[in-house]
Order: sequence, then structure tokens, then C-alpha cells
Amino acid sequence: MPPRKDTDASANVPSFYGAELRFKRELAGLTLEQLAEGSYRGVPFLSQIEHGERRMPLDLARHVDKVLGTDGFFERRCEDARKAKQSGHAEYFADVAEMEQHAGTIEEWAPMLVPGLLQTAAYARALVRAAMPRASVGEVEEKVVARLGRANLFEAERPPTFWAILDESLIRRRVLPAKGMAELLDHILTLVDVTRSILQIVPETTASHPFMMGMTKIMTFADAPPVVYVESLHSGQLIDYPALVKDYRESYDLLRAAALSPEASLAMIRAAAEDYRNGKHEDRLERRPLA
Repeated sequence: MPPRKDTDASANVPSFYGAELRFKRELAGLTLEQLAEGSYRGVPFLSQIEHGERRMPLDLARHVDKVLGTDGFFERRCEDARKAKQSGHAEYFADVAEMEQHAGTIEEWAPMLVPGLLQTAAYARALVRAAMPRASVGEVEEKVVARLGRANLFEAERPPTFWAILDESLIRRRVLPAKGMAELLDHILTLVDVTRSILQIVPETTASHPFMMGMTKIMTFADAPPVVYVESLHSGQLIDYPALVKDYRESYDLLRAAALSPEASLAMIRAAAEDYRNGKHEDRLERRPLA
């Protein structure tokens, strides 16, 4: 049997919350399966809460208080843990940002935007400003700092294995001035090289492929089942149902086969960065035929 992995309750509010949940559950002599019974939540979900990796939904907090006889403690502190986990991220993404820090592997499909883990400050700022045109400078910068901070996971002692597949349109769409786009692409190339990550491009000439819908992220963990995260404009969803995770896994493997090789993909990004630096990107746009 592997050694027990205790949560460091001093790390942050969610970790304290999770450690307290585990203490109260074990004090009551209950297993995760027994605590989850009747809650409409799975054991992996509860396990990740105990490890400080996911927030406690209000309905589950009420269930836990009832089963453990904790006099409303978890319901009262549920909002505190939620706010602490948010930390500049959209509420629906807060769990994902925390789970990234504990993942063994992270695999992303990005059809519309460069993944947050690969963004520069200028690119992130442009996206936040476009999505929140009425936000104050402080609100925008809070989100930019939170997004860039996620990339600190690459500096961990054992960082996750990262694999990203991007649509070619991401490196062609001029979100920033030419200099900023060149810096973004140079940043991606450097990060992929330094972290020994793998990046592939799905060329615009690809007629169809298995992932023609929205952004998708697949994460695996050493001590918890894999999850899938899908996102649309103002919402996101974590999926941990094994059959669905398996379907996404198979679709991602097919997408790899439809994409260019890592070598050809990086060469395309280098060429695009040079085009931005030399003004050739504008020339290509001018020569593009009108629909």
C-alpha cells in the first residue's frame, strides 16, 4: 500500500478546508465512499477536495455537515474557500487553475486562443481587455497576473508533462501589433524548448478533424482519476465521468494524428515569427483574395 499523502493545511485556505474535512471524516470512522453516499458526487471529487484541489459546492457542504454532524461548519466556510481559490480567475476556472498545479500531464487543444500557460503579458492583457471592455486597469491586471502565474508550475521540482495542439489560425490572427505577435511566438518556442514540452499545429488546410468544437484540456494525476475541462465564452465544465473522459482521450489521440509533426509545427511558428518581424505578415494579408 502506498504511504498516506497528507495535505499541507498551511498551504492555503482550500488546503486547510480539505485537511479539516479529512480529519472530521476519519474521526467519524467513515471512508470516502461512505461520505459520498447520497451526495450525488463521486469519490474522486471528494478526494480532490480533501487535497485542496477542488472547491466544495454548497450542496455537498450541506451534505457533509449533516453526515458528519459538524454543525454547519463546512457550509459556513464554503464561500471562504471558493473566494480563496478564485484568486483573479473566473469562478468556473478556479478549480482548473488549482488542479493544474497537481497534474502529472496536461494536454490542451486550442482552436481559438493561445493557451493561458503559453501566453505573454501583452497577449493576455489584450484578451482580457477585449472580454471585459468596461473593467478597470486594476481588474484587468489582476486577471493578467493570475493567468501568467499559472505558468509557475513549469518551475516545480516535478513539473507536469505538457502537450498542446493549436489551430494554425492562432499564429496568423493578429491579436497584437506585429512586434507583440513575434514576441508571443518566440515565447512559445522558448517555453516549449526549455520545458521539453510538445506542441503541434493543425494546419488551416485540414478539412475536418475530431475536435472541431471548443477548447479542451485533459489532465491526469498520480493519486486521482483523470479529468477533462471544456470551455465556452462565459462558462466552463469539468468532466470526470470515466466513459466521457475516455471518449475525449480517444478524440485527442486522433487529433494528434491529424496535426503536423512537432518539428514541422515549430518550424511553422518560427517562420510566422520572422514574418511578423519583417513585415511579411501584412503583405500576405493584402494578397489574400476576398471572399
